[in-house]
Amino acid sequence: MNRIDIRFAQLKANQRKALIPFITAGDPSLEATVPVMHALAEAGADVIELGVPFSDPMADGPTIQRSSERALARGAGLSYVFDCVRAFRERDAATPVVLMGYLNPVEIRGAERFAREAVDAGVDGVLLVDLPPEEAAEFRSAFATHGLALILLASPTTSDERMALLTDQAAGYLYYVSFAGVTGADRLDTTAATGRLQAIRARSRLPVAAGFGIKDTASAVAMAREADGVVVGSALVSVLADAADPAASARDFLLPLRQALDG
Repeated sequence: MNRIDIRFAQLKANQRKALIPFITAGDPSLEATVPVMHALAEAGADVIELGVPFSDPMADGPTIQRSSERALARGAGLSYVFDCVRAFRERDAATPVVLMGYLNPVEIRGAERFAREAVDAGVDGVLLVDLPPEEAAEFRSAFATHGLALILLASPTTSDERMALLTDQAAGYLYYVSFAGVTGADRLDTTAATGRLQAIRARSRLPVAAGFGIKDTASAVAMAREADGVVVGSALVSVLADAADPAASARDFLLPLRQALDG
């Protein structure tokens, strides 16, 4: 079991829902990433999704696209991301860290080297938005060898046949995209999404975390009724973009969500 499995087992035992914030590494500054990660953990984050900046983030809306562009302009490449996780681990050995991004930077390094360097830095899982499960065998094998979870995505349009493939191959948790579209879009239908979540959780051997469109306590609580956890990304990235004190802003943003989910 890696940190992700341990954390979800603890949450299940305590009948709590996972709160999973997403931030872009290197935004709002190179220096802010690690302090923000610590602030999120202190505010009740169960898993931290750390976005790997990429030049063509096709699944992301304008908020995360711009954060990725700013981070790349500052020099936030994959080595920087690994350095951030390594620095985070100096004080926090327990909070799982999942890298979320795109296939190209992984392919450049190669699956084996990437997996080895990621685990050495303290990464627990990877979510590659543009890696179809049908083409993931090489990555899944290399990741499994090093104990790195390959987290897969399901969506409202995922067929039953493909869902069976996803639930068979995923590790860590299954990420449910709450609507067809890009991150940050204001189109979350919690009634429709929770109905789909019921069906997915009934057949998934892994916890299911819901993301996309969750931006405040109301949407987080609504989605958590049927999900094992919720992912909050664009709303947090937007708050951090203009923050005078990013760590304090991250803490202030996340605490009410943690309290609402626990309440």
